[in-house]
Amino acid sequence: MRVTLLQHTGEPEKIVAAAAKLCYSDSGVDNILDGLTDEKTDKFLNMLMNLGHESPIEHVSFTFGIEGVSRSLLAQITRHRLASYSVKSQRYVKEGMFEYIIPPEIEAIPEAKKVFLETMEQEQAAYDKLTEILFQKHFKALREQGMDEKQAKTKAEKAAIEDARFVLPNACETKMVVTMNARSLMNFFRHRCCSRAQWEIRALANEMLKLVQEVAPTLFKKAGPSCVSGPCPEGKMSCGKAELMRKTYLSEAK
Repeated sequence: MRVTLLQHTGEPEKIVAAAAKLCYSDSGVDNILDGLTDEKTDKFLNMLMNLGHESPIEHVSFTFGIEGVSRSLLAQITRHRLASYSVKSQRYVKEGMFEYIIPPEIEAIPEAKKVFLETMEQEQAAYDKLTEILFQKHFKALREQGMDEKQAKTKAEKAAIEDARFVLPNACETKMVVTMNARSLMNFFRHRCCSRAQWEIRALANEMLKLVQEVAPTLFKKAGPSCVSGPCPEGKMSCGKAELMRKTYLSEAK
């Protein structure tokens, strides 16, 4: 897994503080940034976090480049709908020798890993065979319609991989660019940094959290699973380690 913070709103904490200042004072937009020292910015941000007033933090956004993750993770992260996603397309990009993500539990057991690797080889072989069969069918039809050879090859391959991709596994590696505003990120961290989250998306959430804490440490100092800033919402499903989670995430934020 590789996660990069590609871009973010300039001076994110000052922008959030300015939005909060507008809510709680008679400042106009012309002088909203005036006097916003680092100390006053921190004061506004701490006030917002303590009040649970999160709407001002929607004004800043963060864009991540993510690779080395599975299509299984893709299905999970896109449930967070207040975000923008651009994902490597299996419809337009041929998976010549697809990369795949091996779950740690499978990696740790030689017998299980052997079965997994054999399955990946079989999936690749099936994909390649289907691609070739479908390509020949589409290529022949396009040539019979009078299309020139070069164009027919391009269109035939696209049509072939569009259907051949259906045999590719959840383990298949993908890449994406993801943009979220800070409020959506807070919600993402509450759900996906939790010890009950699936291992891969939890690892991703933790990497994303580290990156945003570097550029907006005050804004994200209490970010993490829900139990970091309040009671655990999991009820009977709780891991029972809220105190440990608080110590872990709050110490990492310092």
